[in-house]
Amino acid sequence: MGLISFLGFTLLVAGIAWYSTRGSKNSADDYFLGGRSLTATVIAGSLLLTNLSTEQLIGLNGSAYSEGILVMAWETLAAIAMVVTAVFLLPRYLKGGLTTVPQFLARRYAVSTKTIASGLFLTGYVVVLLPIVLYSGGLAFSTMFELPELLGVSKTAALWISVWSIGIVGSIYAVFGGLKAVAVSDTINAIGLLIGGILIPIFGLMFIGDGSIGQGFSTLMADNPDKFNSIGSNTASVPFATIFTGMMLVQLFYWGTNQAIIQRALAAKNLKEGQKGLMLAAFIKILGPLIVVLPGVIAFHIFQGQLDVPDEAYPRLVAKVLPAGLVGFFAAVLFGAILSSFNSALNSSVTLFGVDIYKQHIKKDATESEIVRAGKAFGVVLAILAMFIAPLIANAPDGLFGYLQEVNGCYSIPIFTIIIVGYLTKRVPAIAANIGILFGAILYFISQFILKPNMVKSALAKAEASGVTDAAALEVIEKTAYPHFLHVMAILFVLNVIMMLVIGKIRPRATDYEQEYTKQVDISPWKLVYPVGGLVVAIVIGIYIYFA
Repeated sequence: MGLISFLGFTLLVAGIAWYSTRGSKNSADDYFLGGRSLTATVIAGSLLLTNLSTEQLIGLNGSAYSEGILVMAWETLAAIAMVVTAVFLLPRYLKGGLTTVPQFLARRYAVSTKTIASGLFLTGYVVVLLPIVLYSGGLAFSTMFELPELLGVSKTAALWISVWSIGIVGSIYAVFGGLKAVAVSDTINAIGLLIGGILIPIFGLMFIGDGSIGQGFSTLMADNPDKFNSIGSNTASVPFATIFTGMMLVQLFYWGTNQAIIQRALAAKNLKEGQKGLMLAAFIKILGPLIVVLPGVIAFHIFQGQLDVPDEAYPRLVAKVLPAGLVGFFAAVLFGAILSSFNSALNSSVTLFGVDIYKQHIKKDATESEIVRAGKAFGVVLAILAMFIAPLIANAPDGLFGYLQEVNGCYSIPIFTIIIVGYLTKRVPAIAANIGILFGAILYFISQFILKPNMVKSALAKAEASGVTDAAALEVIEKTAYPHFLHVMAILFVLNVIMMLVIGKIRPRATDYEQEYTKQVDISPWKLVYPVGGLVVAIVIGIYIYFA
């Protein structure tokens, strides 16, 4: 029954996506931006499911199992970033008729700036995002639904099967369907994920409360008060102070400039729909901790002391509390979440290559159909490479995901810096942006992968030499010997901005930059964008105050 419901729901989504996109994809706009026709609901659904995948379902719930709700910062603060994007960035993006964020960099600075940024985005997707999504998704799917036993194969074989199944289906959506196929399938899966994701904590609370959700929540809070502290300590994975430094910068980069995410809003039929879509997504994002944080706390209450690693919390909870009849449906929803992150990143890679690399540097006179065809070919190669690489990640050392999150800082903050400076100034030249990207990336690399290891090693050696042997004390020393990477990002952001402004003062552009209105979509703003945005911010602040 579970397998039938899984296949049924998956095929239903595929059928609807095909029906909704038949007859389109005749132009670059059709393929890369869904013909600039996405409405608020589709934008919101695609944004949320593109973001939500197994890395969060399993990773964040695993962190919540260990640390409690303080890790909700990754979810709730995203809502504020979406508000800023809707109010400040999206109107400027749509005014310029952008297909990719780096296109703005070419207009504001130079083609070389756009090429560097596109190269950094593609490197991040190829080296980090695509293989990690495939690996984490394949591992979660194989483990949660016991594929080795079901198929009678080894764990390694089951992982390869899962990875290639996700990769092939995702490639069909992303490479041959274009953004609209991705967005439509995302929207349907988002509904299923919200339903299935909320069912897990509901059944978990009922399990704790002997059938009563209210009693289960009361028991959960009474027995685990330390897990419901939104502040935490300075040794937490997300120290409270980072909310006011690098955390917001990372959120603004991710939701406002990351091509894999913002491409959905760039495809809006007009600014009103784009802003409404972002605001709807922001409201739903506030509820995100119910899906990716609360289950981890519930799992701690049920399984404390029984799990070898925290990342087992979510799949173990699902197997424990979800009725057998719903397992197939949840498997399909989970598959959709995994698929979404993969095909969205792949579609964005195809877009970046076709528009920013192929058209710009390989064949400048390429027609729209040639750009799409080249993008598809690149996407196929990229997908195959990712599918080969992903299973090999199983041999990587522990802590890989945390390490890779730090690696992303090599390009996220430098790119975010030059975009913000580009929109807020008129005379800062291209040389400042090019130096800014390289300056930020190199300094961050030196900070996190040269200075930090040496300083931590030195601090631990001094502690041990002075007679400190307690494991907990040594862990505190290890975590506080060097600034948190989010603080480092904030420091480098400020330094980058200052450096660019100084260069702009010494060697300014010959003329002021003026953004042109391409009139590809109507950019009349949604009249409720400010009051609704203010309400979102107030709710987020209220949540933190309540759980402080």
